[in-house]
Amino acid sequence: MKNIITRASAVMPLLLVAACNTTASNDPSVTGSISSPAIGTGKAIQRGAASWYGPGFHGRKTASGERFNAQAMTAAHRSLPFGTRLKVVNESNGRSVVVRVNDRGPFTHRRIIDLAKGPAQELGLTSAGTAYVSLHRLD
Repeated sequence: MKNIITRASAVMPLLLVAACNTTASNDPSVTGSISSPAIGTGKAIQRGAASWYGPGFHGRKTASGERFNAQAMTAAHRSLPFGTRLKVVNESNGRSVVVRVNDRGPFTHRRIIDLAKGPAQELGLTSAGTAYVSLHRLD
């Protein structure tokens, strides 16, 4: 057991450094992660899997520098600017919430947004862990 903890302690700093990598382009036109801007048109700018995060990160600093609040209407996105407001629609049940981007992520393949626990609960995706959503840029 001690060996597992020692190995995990050695790997965690590497994961943190990898998560903070700034050499990759955050420009959506380069990454192809977002279609052309649809500000104010109601068109979805992106569709895909959403997940949520919360309890283990509550109180820690986000990539934007603010403290993470698991119940706040915030989200993590790979490339949208901090402060961007998004309407997130759960495509399976029609529920929607408005969130503000204040962190980077998700770092799991094929997911487009990580929601704080509060908005995830409102969308009804906490029990399943993920849901297919559409993102609509509000500003």
